[in-house]
Amino acid sequence: MTQYETVVIFTPILSDEEFKRTADAYKDIIKANGGEIVHEEQWGLRQLAYAIKKKTTGIYLVLEYKGENNTVAKLELQFTRDENILRFMTIKLDKFSTDYNERKRRGEIGRKAEKKTKAVTESNE
Repeated sequence: MTQYETVVIFTPILSDEEFKRTADAYKDIIKANGGEIVHEEQWGLRQLAYAIKKKTTGIYLVLEYKGENNTVAKLELQFTRDENILRFMTIKLDKFSTDYNERKRRGEIGRKAEKKTKAVTESNE
């Protein structure tokens, strides 16, 4: 199975309940097609760089999953049909991207690693 990462921007008019229900429906599509959710990250409501469908904010969801090519096609077909989706983008992760994401989740790189470094240097002083 190939590993993918999909970023979805939902319309900001969704309530928390509607957003979770919609996100769960897309996760179910992945699982129903033999896929596996590797990681999920909700970025919440964020400002868009430019207006999309007259909306200046959107609710971001990042899904990292393993699946077949037809899983991505079915998922993206549902995204295009859903009026609550402003934008989406799916990328195929290579071994370097997969390794980077795993290390980032473990806190070895990124903001968590910076906080650990600061905490260690402050404790040594």
